[in-house]
Amino acid sequence: MDKTVSASRRGVARRAAPHEFAVEFIEIAKLALPMVLTQLGQVAMMTTDLAFIGGIGVEAVAAAGLAVKVYLVSITFGMGLLAASATFAAQAFGANNLAVVRRSLRMGLWIALLLSVPIMAILLCSEQILLALGQAPDAARLAQQYLAGVAWGVAPVLCFLAIRDFMAAVNRPEPVLWITLGVIPVNALLVYFLMYGEFGLPRLELFGAGLARTLVNSAMFLSSLWFATMRHPFRGYHVFAHFWRFDWRLMRQLVTIGIPISMVLLMECGISFAAAVLMGVISTNALAAHQVASQAAAILFMIPFGISMATTVRVAHAVGRNDRAGIKRASLAAMLFGIVIVTILTLAIIGGRFEIAKFFLSVSVDDADATIELAAHLLLVGASLFVTEAIYTIAWGSLRGLKDTRVPLLLAGFAYWLIGFSLSYVLGLKTGLGAMGIWLGLSIGAAVHAALLVIRFQVLASRIALQS
Repeated sequence: MDKTVSASRRGVARRAAPHEFAVEFIEIAKLALPMVLTQLGQVAMMTTDLAFIGGIGVEAVAAAGLAVKVYLVSITFGMGLLAASATFAAQAFGANNLAVVRRSLRMGLWIALLLSVPIMAILLCSEQILLALGQAPDAARLAQQYLAGVAWGVAPVLCFLAIRDFMAAVNRPEPVLWITLGVIPVNALLVYFLMYGEFGLPRLELFGAGLARTLVNSAMFLSSLWFATMRHPFRGYHVFAHFWRFDWRLMRQLVTIGIPISMVLLMECGISFAAAVLMGVISTNALAAHQVASQAAAILFMIPFGISMATTVRVAHAVGRNDRAGIKRASLAAMLFGIVIVTILTLAIIGGRFEIAKFFLSVSVDDADATIELAAHLLLVGASLFVTEAIYTIAWGSLRGLKDTRVPLLLAGFAYWLIGFSLSYVLGLKTGLGAMGIWLGLSIGAAVHAALLVIRFQVLASRIALQS
């Protein structure tokens, strides 16, 4: 009798598994789509800023690009620490522990406020830092103008990110998307008015562009705060109850888990910068082609990055409700979803690689045809890189859902630098492959990273399943 019941249950489980996977796939898609569109909205605002800055002059564009890199690196460190609060909140939501959900957001907001002080100090002193790094005085001065305007929006943007992670953790990311879509045209108008001094406003140029971003960041934070405190279902969490009560234990846990996330994000920025340096050693055309291919890759990367955030939430939900099978199911559904979308877009990039290169490069520049052809070839080589980036990004999101961040940091260092950068250096500078060799090295490093993270997740998920 027992054997019959057991066999019957196994049969039900086998029949239920495909249905459960389909449900998980749909849930991942519903959660990831607003996050992906939100990330693309951020790219749209940054692109709008650079387009308007282009009306001032080439020097302004170069300085703004330099300033944006400084700003993004600073904000990236904060994003890593705040990502830890999303994991804690999502696991608590899965366990139906609303008090911990509330405390996770509260400590996330405290992290945002505390981090904003040193980040603002860095941004306001960036001219001296850039000069010390060997940048041209005019470029450093113009970059400082933009950073002096954007620095005052650091606290609002970090607080907005904390609320964004909270909303995602409770399966409600849509308000963040609505807010982002709403401020895109507002950002364009503010940048235009403040930069060029329209409607009687002073002409502030790069400082005006930075100030416009501060105003937009403040508006996004206030809008998200209104949703979090006034709208259903968020107001039921009473997110500001006992706000001044500092949870030292939770704060230590967030910092312990969050710092490795920040380091991995900074490592990604570092390998991108190092690859650009290698390209500059080869030739100016190689560097220009690399920038075009990297810009396309950065836009495409927003898609798996958004899916990765959704994966963290879904895996953490499964951990919170003690659903061992659900942990693997969430990661697998997200991986399949990401691979399908990125593969389709990668094929589109391959087909339109020459048009993409021509869009970013003016045909009037010297050696335009050679640079466009090289950029197109780099996009072709990058086809494998785009897919493997999606795999390791989503696998990393799965590991964050398990609160596993230290080992992924070590794996990132091994794959990015020991494998990827070393091969890029050898293939790019010591053989005849040049720029193509650098991208081949990056692709191999990304493939190694993806394989290591997938194996790491499978080992941990299996270990959790054996403990059940």
